[in-house]
Amino acid sequence: MGHRTGLYEAQNARGGRFIDFNGWDMPVQFAGITAEHQTVRTACGIFDLGHMGRLHLAGPHALALLEQQVCRPLRSMTPGQVRYGLVLADDGTVEDDVLVSRESEHAFHIVVNAGNHQKIRDRWQTLAGDSLTDLTARQAMIAVQGPTSAALLTGMGLDGGAMKYYSFLDLPWSGITVRLSRTGYTGENGFECFLPAEHAAHFYEAVVAAGAVPCGLGCRDTLRLEAGMPLYGNELDRTVTPAEAGLGFAINKEGGFIGADVVLRQLRDGTSKRLVGLRMTDKRVPRHGYPVLANGQPVGVITSGTLSPTLGFPIGMAYVATASSAVGTALTVDIRGTPCIAEVVALPFYKRAKG
Repeated sequence: MGHRTGLYEAQNARGGRFIDFNGWDMPVQFAGITAEHQTVRTACGIFDLGHMGRLHLAGPHALALLEQQVCRPLRSMTPGQVRYGLVLADDGTVEDDVLVSRESEHAFHIVVNAGNHQKIRDRWQTLAGDSLTDLTARQAMIAVQGPTSAALLTGMGLDGGAMKYYSFLDLPWSGITVRLSRTGYTGENGFECFLPAEHAAHFYEAVVAAGAVPCGLGCRDTLRLEAGMPLYGNELDRTVTPAEAGLGFAINKEGGFIGADVVLRQLRDGTSKRLVGLRMTDKRVPRHGYPVLANGQPVGVITSGTLSPTLGFPIGMAYVATASSAVGTALTVDIRGTPCIAEVVALPFYKRAKG
């Protein structure tokens, strides 16, 4: 039995099918991955993200430490802002990708991936000592995602409708404070909600009663893939850099962070491989690890793939040689011995209509 979040019973009672995910018992689906995916694209779904790590860094040296440890510029953040960034190794490859929220001049909240939680916490603890607090056990993290999410939460007295994308707001609800963070991993409008762990089940049930549909990690994966968002362990790991992953926007061009020499050189001179989107021309689905070929020669490998529920055809992301990375390039994917035709397309595959 793995770790369990405070929502295990509530999700089990609602028919969640659980799997082991980085040592946590997490629901992979409820009604079904495709049905849940469509709900998030058209209405509102709710996800338990309690398996992810939540760290808090405070003190006069917090910013300097984070600017060394995270490759994104953070100094210009104002309190209430959230930024996506990456933690790198000395060789510029990715240790983790993170969300940094600035609470005040000297206080930051950082969300890390479940599989990297202990690694990042231990790495920072040696540098920050008591300035670093692990909030994971005491703070719930629940995602409410979809086009009706803002209206649904407003109806519960949590009005985040005026919030900018990648910002957060602390609001009172039912005698506690709920932090709404207008971020997400689905390509839809939505919020990550942070609150005391002991109130997680009460909040979850209230959001479901208001109309949100319980969703599992299965559709979270298909949603983020359509939105062209990288997943650690698939698109990001210790073999790739942010420059190769197309994440130049998240790199501090002034340097000063671990791995800066390598990554800034790559931004200047280019990289030998690049992350691309692939659209398959038949119904075969590319999967993680499948070879990608150009003119019969290996040029890359699939990192993620699925039959896109929204678009109705198979899609994938892959690292391919830069010479084969231009949009419109014809490639083939070796799907268990069968060469299947693919075309390089622009990322993301899916973009929600604004408004």
